This record gives sequence, C-alpha cells and structure tokens, in this order.
Amino acid sequence: MPIEKNILNEDDQNAYFEKAELNHLKAALERSFKDRFLMTTRLYKIQQTLLKAKITHQPYTLEK
Repeated sequence: MPIEKNILNEDDQNAYFEKAELNHLKAALERSFKDRFLMTTRLYKIQQTLLKAKITHQPYTLEK
C-alpha cells in the first residue's frame, strides 16, 4: 500500500476536524446542568490550586 494513500490532503483533514468538532459540541449539549455545574466547579478548584502554586525550576545536569 503506497504511503500517499495514507496521507490525507488538506481538504480531507479540514472536513475530518470539522466533523470531530461537531461531534464534540453535540456531546457537550447532551450533558445535564448538574454535570456542567460539577465540571465547572472542578475546573475552578484546579484553577485556584494552580494560582497558589509556587513553581520552581532547577536546571537538569548530568553531574551529581
């Protein structure tokens, strides 16, 4: 099987992504208000945790 057949051209890729996006939006609309609320509160709690986080970085070295 030639490699060229496995590679999607740009138009096919755009159509594929548009279909995936529509499927994602349809799935989101099927969620109940309770599910949406629980997801929102979960994201809010994560955001608050990350705002309080102190992130430090030490350069990686091979010498120990």
